[in-house]
Amino acid sequence: MISNQLLQKTLDEMKAITEKDMAVFTTDGHMSAKTENEISVDVRKLLDFSESSREFKEVPDFLLFKVKEDSKDEYILAVKGTSSSSELVGRMVKYQIERMLSEYKEKFDKDNFIKSLLLDNLLLVDIFDRSRKLHVEIEARRAVFLVRMNNKNQDDAITTLKNLFDENTDFVTAIDRKNLVVVKQLSEKEESSMDTIARSIVNAIKSDSGDDATVAYGTTVSDLKEVSKSFKEAKMAVDVGAIFFPERQINPYDNLGIGRLIYQLPMPLCKLFISEIFKDASPLDLDDETIETINKFFENSLNVSETSRQLFIHRNTLVYRLDKIQKLTGLDLRVFDDAITFKIALMVSSYMQYVEERDFK
Repeated sequence: MISNQLLQKTLDEMKAITEKDMAVFTTDGHMSAKTENEISVDVRKLLDFSESSREFKEVPDFLLFKVKEDSKDEYILAVKGTSSSSELVGRMVKYQIERMLSEYKEKFDKDNFIKSLLLDNLLLVDIFDRSRKLHVEIEARRAVFLVRMNNKNQDDAITTLKNLFDENTDFVTAIDRKNLVVVKQLSEKEESSMDTIARSIVNAIKSDSGDDATVAYGTTVSDLKEVSKSFKEAKMAVDVGAIFFPERQINPYDNLGIGRLIYQLPMPLCKLFISEIFKDASPLDLDDETIETINKFFENSLNVSETSRQLFIHRNTLVYRLDKIQKLTGLDLRVFDDAITFKIALMVSSYMQYVEERDFK
């Protein structure tokens, strides 16, 4: 059933063209929209007409029409007047509302179809059958963009994204309370500029609602049945980005580095790895100053001089801090193998913390 606001808008537009007053009622006699305050139809006559097998009926001062959706009575349209011109107007408005009902149903069905497709809830035969009925092209280059909202203005964001993309080829839907999905059909040019598309999503949401969003996207697929694969990749990318690259707003699946590997490690193996290196401690237990020193040292490729310059400290102070870390952990970050071990340990600890917080929620 379409909204009363849309029905009202349709009736107002038709009155402006035809100069006829009219109203739409539900099949149990409740008014949904009308063109003037004084319009009134006998409810008993509406109910008698609703329960009859007739599609059209003349009552005092009005012509009544049944409005259908898939052969089922959905509304009753009442047009003021009993002339042939009133009948013509009634049939036009009836057709217009029935067409809107059909388009709304198809749109609703497409939304459910895409959600089921993304979540792998469809058999292969169902994918081909429903895509044919809903006029969704099977063989086309597509990618899934997962949009994670920092705030909760989901409805505004959905409207923004639907205006940004082509409603005939692209799909925008909400997966849950904080995640939106865009299934984008890609041209050859767009396929080589996925970051640009992701950036346009971030900018559009920021511009329209002031919300910050993070966008991740999967690899391009060529067949409708593979869209769920791109969605799973995008979901992994947005999670990996949140854990290891919180400063990023855009996370492509094919640019996750070692974070993708760590994300797929079983928790017992992660705990074993950390305990072997740090015993009962964790690298996340280090104070903020030490963590900042380590991160800056890694950013500068283990260069002591450049790191001390960027931290505005004396070289000897940095060396002292690195010696302190070596005493605490047994790892000398100036040695490449030890630095790699410590970097991985930091990432594994971040992943473990993320999983614990997620499971606690």
